[in-house]
Amino acid sequence: MVSIGLRGVTSPCRSLPRVSRMAFSQAPSREVSAQWLQQLLERNGEPPRLYAWTPGNLSGTSTRACQPDKEKHAHDDELERRRIYVLGVGNLGRLFASSLAKQARRPPITLVVHRKELLEQWVSNPGIEMMRLGESEKLTEFDIEWWTDQKPLVGSLKEPAFGSRITNLIVSTKASDCMPQVDKVRRYLGGTSTIAFVQNGMCKLWPPSGDAYVEARFPQGSGPNWIACVTTHGVTSLGPFRSMHASLANVLVGHVMVNNRGASEEDYLLEQIVAAPGLAGRQITRRELWIAQLEKLVVNSIINPLTTILRCKNGDVFVEQDDSLPLIINSLVDEASLVLRGLVLDPSTDDILRDGKSAPPRTIRAEVLERFSSSRLRAMLYEVAAKVSENTSSMLQDARAGRETEINEFNGWLLETAKYLDLGPALPTNEKLISLVKNKATLRRNELHGHFQGSGR
Repeated sequence: MVSIGLRGVTSPCRSLPRVSRMAFSQAPSREVSAQWLQQLLERNGEPPRLYAWTPGNLSGTSTRACQPDKEKHAHDDELERRRIYVLGVGNLGRLFASSLAKQARRPPITLVVHRKELLEQWVSNPGIEMMRLGESEKLTEFDIEWWTDQKPLVGSLKEPAFGSRITNLIVSTKASDCMPQVDKVRRYLGGTSTIAFVQNGMCKLWPPSGDAYVEARFPQGSGPNWIACVTTHGVTSLGPFRSMHASLANVLVGHVMVNNRGASEEDYLLEQIVAAPGLAGRQITRRELWIAQLEKLVVNSIINPLTTILRCKNGDVFVEQDDSLPLIINSLVDEASLVLRGLVLDPSTDDILRDGKSAPPRTIRAEVLERFSSSRLRAMLYEVAAKVSENTSSMLQDARAGRETEINEFNGWLLETAKYLDLGPALPTNEKLISLVKNKATLRRNELHGHFQGSGR
């Protein structure tokens, strides 16, 4: 039998006293060691001036291919207040942009691509195409820009948001790119800006790392409002600006961090997301959002890497066979439970757990600890897996396309958080899974046993 037993982890009740002692023995000012934060804050210089290239800045582009908005050459304050920039036009960016564009009072939408080649491809074939239930839908009425420090040689010069403040920004890049991209454009962000993150994985602006980032980059309360979405729609890429909406689900959206201007400033973007046809958006509380992101991370940290290694659809991982895969899944659930329950007990989450609820903090913690027990997480995992059984995971899509996977954002986040909580080397199964994905291993189910044998403590 594959050795996956984590002594003191397999039973959540037995592990709780150990986690509790470790969590409360640490001072609230425990050092934040998130790698992304350290890398960003090492760059102490002023953020760069950026140029917002449009099709009109491409050599040989006809005026017919330029922006559709008649007001594009003028800075219209009301237009810019309503404008939504979508930074990153992959699967989720296409889903959000196309859904927002179908509202009765459609907001102006600017797609922001990360390569000049994508701007050129748009000129040759403009529009976002979404396939649903065998039918194609193509929407073309978008503005499109490429933000870069490279000065264009053709056409008029323009900065993002005409050099003023971006009011509404949806960040739909890969999770590893989201904070570097936000940091790059911070010159154009301020107290009137609202940033919505729609990546997989945990939003990086949750405490304690988020507090440290905002204090460093936006002193004296000058930072934006930050919101995040948990998206359960299944979307598969069919090529640039083309996606298949494989499974319709919903979007949960809520506050991560609100600046001292209060929550009213970000209501517009939040309301637009909730109202967008096809997203099935719903606003939830800050605590509910935090819990929902953690639960989705648990699902992603198990389904994504296993489907990538086994090269299979989501549901195939849970088909009963006489092998060690169910034991490996159980071990991954136990390790995730250990980390999440430790985080609930950490002082950095006090404000999230309170979130205006009148119940005593001890009662709230007990409720969330139970929700993050191994048995509850396991039941949640299998329930979600049944709903997305026919989908292809985003990590497998990335692996097949030769792109970098988000293994660091899922399983790596668990390891980094365990380190922050001083849990020691408590996640051997996750460590092995990360190694297999990074080494681009492809295995059959009956080959997993040898790789995970001895990974327990």
